Amino acid sequence: MAGGVSALRGAACGRIPMIHHHAQLPMVSTRKVKYTSTNFSVLARYTPSQDFFSTRFQDSIQNLPKLVEDIVQTSINTGPRGPLRLAQGIQAVIGVGSEWVADASKAANTSGGLAADLQLGLLSPLYLRKLFERMGATYIKLGQFIASAPTLFPPEYVQEFQYCFDRAPPVPFQDIQAILRQELGKPIDTVFEFVDPTPIASASIAQVHGARIRDTREDVVIKVLKPGLEDILVADLNFIYIAARILEFLSPDLSRASLVAIVKDIRESMLEEVDFKKEATNVDSFRRYLESMGLTRQAAAPKVYKEYSTKRILTMERLYGVPLTDLNSINSLVPNPEASLITALNVWFGSLLACETFHADVHAGNLWLLRDGRIGFLDFGIVGRISPKTWAAMEVFLESLALGEYEPMAASLIDMGATSKDIDAKAFARDLETIFSSIQDMDTEIIVAAARDANTNATAVSANVVFDERQMNALFLDVVRVSESYGLRFPREFALLMKQLLYFDRYTRLLAPNLNMLRDQRINIVSKKGSIYN
Repeated sequence: MAGGVSALRGAACGRIPMIHHHAQLPMVSTRKVKYTSTNFSVLARYTPSQDFFSTRFQDSIQNLPKLVEDIVQTSINTGPRGPLRLAQGIQAVIGVGSEWVADASKAANTSGGLAADLQLGLLSPLYLRKLFERMGATYIKLGQFIASAPTLFPPEYVQEFQYCFDRAPPVPFQDIQAILRQELGKPIDTVFEFVDPTPIASASIAQVHGARIRDTREDVVIKVLKPGLEDILVADLNFIYIAARILEFLSPDLSRASLVAIVKDIRESMLEEVDFKKEATNVDSFRRYLESMGLTRQAAAPKVYKEYSTKRILTMERLYGVPLTDLNSINSLVPNPEASLITALNVWFGSLLACETFHADVHAGNLWLLRDGRIGFLDFGIVGRISPKTWAAMEVFLESLALGEYEPMAASLIDMGATSKDIDAKAFARDLETIFSSIQDMDTEIIVAAARDANTNATAVSANVVFDERQMNALFLDVVRVSESYGLRFPREFALLMKQLLYFDRYTRLLAPNLNMLRDQRINIVSKKGSIYN
């Protein structure tokens, strides 16, 4: 990349010790407070004063008007959709509850005991995920948020909610046509020569169709917000927000866990994703970055047709290519897949410095090798924003990871995380070394699967790594788990960055198995502070 050089000194081949694992990781020691009879006797002798409760009561009374005002305003913003969603929620709870009762009865009759999921009821990861799926798009997106935020949620929930990333059923084409007519304000055939009724993709929030512009005959894709989803989303998120506010009011101790702040983060993230004007801004920002850095011959992002785009529809240039996991096609398009991967890494790392936001969802559906040999970055619905403090700590973390130096790695995580504790950095470093050294020599098998499309009779060959999304997150969950045992909590941007590195490590295994992406001098990890290393 122009102007960038490697931030990690030293050339070395071989694989990074980062994500190369197959089996379940060994348990890592955690430190817990041991309660003795003395502890309990002290607690028994301690009786909070009446003044304490009086002060807490007065604080609650003072905060009550603000809570009521917040609830009333949020309810007004929700509109008439609120009661309907409440009824649908009750129906979903009854449905999943019935399923739990049947499963519990069956387990009791066969084994005489209940598994952990059954003991927790609807609050268990399994049944809560099923409840979210019955509740529809908002809660599926909420499940995806949980699955993507291991710094905020327990690992068993993060792993279970990976299932929320499955393909969503498509919306009938006549519903899509109705939205297009409404948003365009004119007959569809006056704008587009055709719109393919078969969707290219269908997710929980949007559906994508191929089309061609009538005047210019350019091929495009149209991303369409699913009908009625925005109202449902607002109603659901407002309900979740009100519930969080009431819980914090009833139990002020929860405010220390930042419950309302987490809900606000979720609401802001999800509402941004359904505003396609914001996604268009993200795409334009990335395209400007490519132009300013002279990278348009190496990478591309789709042109946005703003005259045919609104908050609910996004019309973009159609890029033709294959995912970075399609080994057969990649080998037919470029002579050196490793060079293409290095380009993708350099472009993405460079965007951390040069763009307001970075692409935070580089899975195989969004990162392609185009027919002309360039790297295509697609779908900017999920982006991240990284603070200089987090990036500075992240640089030290990556360098320490590449060199296998665990004390500076521990120090970087302590700098990045929020904690009120005094942390034993040496003990923390030893626990991190236990995690990473246990997987250093493990490898991952690659499988190639062919799937035949019944409609087109075309064969799509894709390569994947044996570990799936849940396995791919296992290492990061172990890092988070051991960090939390020391009282550390990381910003969400750290999770987003790590997830993208896990994706890139997957591509490295497929396209360049001898490449170490953290130590190869051809890969430029630039400093957010603007400093340059040789």
